[in-house]
Amino acid sequence: MARIHLQFPENQFYYTTHLTVRVTDINGANHLANDSMISMISEARARFLFDAGIEDMKEGHTSIIVTDLATTYRAEAYARDRLCFEVGIMDFNRYGGDIIFRITRPADGALIAMAKSGFVFFNYEMKEVVPMPHAFRSKFPNVNTVD
Repeated sequence: MARIHLQFPENQFYYTTHLTVRVTDINGANHLANDSMISMISEARARFLFDAGIEDMKEGHTSIIVTDLATTYRAEAYARDRLCFEVGIMDFNRYGGDIIFRITRPADGALIAMAKSGFVFFNYEMKEVVPMPHAFRSKFPNVNTVD
């Protein structure tokens, strides 16, 4: 089976937040569980989008939906570890792009995981994918565009 490899340009990270691994995030092998990592990635994404003003767009009934998620794990994390989530954005297309994540443990500098989450803009009233609002795109003038 082919392995995925995630590597992102340094200049595409725009936001940093910290989350602490809870005891309830630990699995039977005594480290951070996969489902808990996905929840932490979702929380970091929500914080990034709030900071980027995505909440302001809800008046038009438009927000984002996640289209895919890829995660590569590099090291274990344990209960009470404080993790740093660097969040970025890249590969804009007409309807969305990719939100990227680099997760590290600042205490020792360990790279815990890398992740990429695809997204599109979605109008919840019309129930359809819509083009990326200019107001959002203009917040990230250095993001590359792909077809």
